[in-house]
Amino acid sequence: MNGADSLLATLTGNGLDVCFANPGTSEMHFLAAIDRAPGLRAVLTLFEGVATGAADGYWRMADKPATTLLHLGPGFANGMANLHNARRAGSGIVNVVGDHANAHLQYDAPLTSDLMGMARTLSHWVHRSDSSGAIAQDAANAIAHARARKAAIATLVLPGDVAWGPASGGVAAEPLADDVELDEDALESAAQALLGGEPTLLVLADRALREGPLELAGRIAAHTGCVVGAQFFSARIERGAGRVAVSRIPYAVDPAVEFLARFKHLVTIETGEPVAFFSYPDKPSLLKAPGARVHAICPRGGDGRAALERLCERVGARASRAVVQGRGERASVRGALTPQSISEALRVAMPENCVLVDESLTTGRETYALTAAAAPHDTIQNMGGSIGFSPPVSVGAAVACPDRKVICLVGDGSSMYTIQALWTQAREGLDVTTVVFANRRYQILNNEAANMQAGNLGPKALALTSIDRPALDFVSLAKGMGVPGRRVDTAEGFAAALDAAMAAQGPKLIEVVL
Repeated sequence: MNGADSLLATLTGNGLDVCFANPGTSEMHFLAAIDRAPGLRAVLTLFEGVATGAADGYWRMADKPATTLLHLGPGFANGMANLHNARRAGSGIVNVVGDHANAHLQYDAPLTSDLMGMARTLSHWVHRSDSSGAIAQDAANAIAHARARKAAIATLVLPGDVAWGPASGGVAAEPLADDVELDEDALESAAQALLGGEPTLLVLADRALREGPLELAGRIAAHTGCVVGAQFFSARIERGAGRVAVSRIPYAVDPAVEFLARFKHLVTIETGEPVAFFSYPDKPSLLKAPGARVHAICPRGGDGRAALERLCERVGARASRAVVQGRGERASVRGALTPQSISEALRVAMPENCVLVDESLTTGRETYALTAAAAPHDTIQNMGGSIGFSPPVSVGAAVACPDRKVICLVGDGSSMYTIQALWTQAREGLDVTTVVFANRRYQILNNEAANMQAGNLGPKALALTSIDRPALDFVSLAKGMGVPGRRVDTAEGFAAALDAAMAAQGPKLIEVVL
């Protein structure tokens, strides 16, 4: 057994059975060990940003970490944008990054870089294995950090000589202590605010947005009259008919300020207080009303369900009945493609228990509100704001949940960051329907220019926000990667394409021309 064997034995022995990989020369011993590691599913990606995004999606739906296999510093750098999104979402990932053999580093070969420095920027835990005999314990430490309640991005650097040197068997990962506690003073002040009758918003995130905790929040809302809400972006929300509806704080500053203006108290659970996505001239960064009080009961990484159980007990809401979302009527969708007609077509077509991965900030701005009455489903959103998020996250979600339909919503500009995810979907036979909204521009930049009071954009500036010369042909791009595609330009065409996609298995693409 060599170091790579002991690493694989540790990963699989601790239940990490999926690896999203883009390997190179330094990882050849890891690759060879995969064939000697029963139970590990190795999923090839053509770009490291797909591997890291897929690991993020896998965590969100499987509630356990996957492994990525990346190649030296440049490979890690290619994966950093989606590691940023994963970190902001609180996802647990074990990155295995191959590096030069220790004795070779002194020669400054072309792929030599400050790998440890890069890894530290987006990892909570970083370690470079210094011997083949230590790698199993190092891997166990990485796993312990990645699957803790306060999950971590754990990066293990694997020098080539450590991978090929002799080693013994795998090591069991010991669970880390959960040191995230509820704030008892905030719990008491929140209860008093709720019982006092002043307008209060429960702001929930992460595991507090699962069906069980949401039901507790719904009881509190029914008993006290508060509103159940969430930040504009959430890692995963269990929503739809039969579940407690969650109000979403708007993205733009002015609507967000207007939405929050009436609340005298904000009770935050597994999140912080609402802040603007960017700083804008003459607009606030903190969005709550002046004088509003924030009761931070449970920080990120805490036990939101326990916080809601305590709060429910404290305000006497145990016997109350939560109000749940009703099911919308099935209706025909016709006419022009608008945010409303697009969202209505989605609501009607979405099957029960599907996963909606939503990166459609411009065209899909109505999606969240209008799909509330869809069949019960999960919604995943981009917590970090780095685009090229939803295609790879859909890969991970589909690997984690092979029996569930996955619908990926993405703009044409964003999709081109990680379009290679389609190839992995085809190779693995993943049941993902990718919907590309093709408006031939980075429309959000035009909106942001107005928000920033940057003045009118002239021809040269507008050229930098347009992607219409030449226009991208997503049906052809998908076909080239083994995914059948269909182009639509009407609401009824989109509805028909969605119905056909939901009735079939395997990857599909719908290009929605706007």
